[in-house]
Amino acid sequence: MRLLPLTAVIALVVLPGSAAAADRTSASVASGFTIADPRIKESSGLAASRIHPGVYWTHNDSDDGPYVYAVDSATGRTVARVTLAGAGTPRDVEAISLGPDGQLYVGDIGDNLNGSWDHVWIYRFPEPKQLADVTVKAEQFTVRYADGARNAEALMVHPVTGRVYIASKSEDKGGLYEGPEKLSASGTNVFRRVADLPWVTDGAFSPDGGRLTLRGYFFARTYPWKDGRPEGEGERVDAPWQGQAESVTYSADGSTLMFGSEGESSRVVAVPVKPAASDGSAAPAPARPGATPAAGAPGPAGEQGGGSFTKGAAVLAVGTALVFGVKRLFRRRPRSS
Repeated sequence: MRLLPLTAVIALVVLPGSAAAADRTSASVASGFTIADPRIKESSGLAASRIHPGVYWTHNDSDDGPYVYAVDSATGRTVARVTLAGAGTPRDVEAISLGPDGQLYVGDIGDNLNGSWDHVWIYRFPEPKQLADVTVKAEQFTVRYADGARNAEALMVHPVTGRVYIASKSEDKGGLYEGPEKLSASGTNVFRRVADLPWVTDGAFSPDGGRLTLRGYFFARTYPWKDGRPEGEGERVDAPWQGQAESVTYSADGSTLMFGSEGESSRVVAVPVKPAASDGSAAPAPARPGATPAAGAPGPAGEQGGGSFTKGAAVLAVGTALVFGVKRLFRRRPRSS
């Protein structure tokens, strides 16, 4: 069942496919796009290319294979499909991010049974310089969490330090996990919890590394990033209502946030980035693992019902999320590692 948006979104015009590279760059910043490829039915992550103006990388989240797609925002069409060799059979790919090393990081980090797998994987490969269907050799990294297995859908690579972060997905104990300074392909990479978060489905760093934006089904917030941590309670982002809100990334120039969702012919919605607050006020530090917020205080990343949605929309959204959750739970079976 295809769901219509409950809140107004920006009306955007997609430039024709014959636009020049400069026009495609403008399109990626000023407008959203609709993913036209019928093979992309469960777009679960987004990453803006740095070397191909107006191109966004995405992937399905399960039952597809070791594939990553490059989508031209000017047309919504797939301009390349990358097949990952050496990655085995992905279980539940949920996120993609581009690192400062020019490599794409793909997070096979989903676990719908919340701890049924004692390890997950990250795949890494150089962003192709030419846009064409190609098979590449991917590095595979084994990941474990210091405090036990968990479900996650958000993977973010810091654009300056290159450090990898994962945000787990839980309504009562979600957290931000920091990977080692450098990933090792020969051993296990232990990710350690560094902050508490609400139910997060994706996240992205701004191109300069100064902000971290996180989204859930019913909220989106942007946090200043200082000393390797999100700071304060963040600033609300007027994210669109999307029935299966799964992805977010910044445009290559950092002026726009791009919000995506699952579903056939899914829409990627562009939201202009607000200037950073300059009143000089310091927000309180985020709660540390195990900390209890003061009475009446919001959680470290804002209340789950935050964002630009009314209470009525949030109630309907909860019901929708439950339907999707049940469908996905019965559709998937844990695969052997």
